[in-house]
Amino acid sequence: MSKVKTHIMFQGRAEDAVNLYSSVFKDFHVNKVERYGEGEPVAAGAFKLAQVSFSGHDLMILDSPPVHDFSFTPSISLFVDFETQGDLDAAFAELSKDGEVMMPLGDYGFSARYGWIADRYGVSWQLNLPNDQND
Repeated sequence: MSKVKTHIMFQGRAEDAVNLYSSVFKDFHVNKVERYGEGEPVAAGAFKLAQVSFSGHDLMILDSPPVHDFSFTPSISLFVDFETQGDLDAAFAELSKDGEVMMPLGDYGFSARYGWIADRYGVSWQLNLPNDQND
């Protein structure tokens, strides 16, 4: 059976991002971290790759040594359903610091409370409180 994982590539800030996401989401678990070794393109011990699980979804978070002409795009995002408005509001506040709010928190009809942001690293998040979860 095949398994699909989301791969997120950073350019120098992956470890910071993993630490932020671990602090924001209680169900964000770092399962394995690989670090660069001697003779690799960055300093030995620098963050290379993390394998994480986030609400049962597997993510691979890479810190790529080469600088690329591309970065993240909001057309691909992590869509997170929350159980409480308090948890959603706290995550939105933390992830939007030094980021970009594309849709502020509000009732857009399809959701009791919803917001869309790009965090300080450029990763796009759609944060949602389903209509049946409004507290």
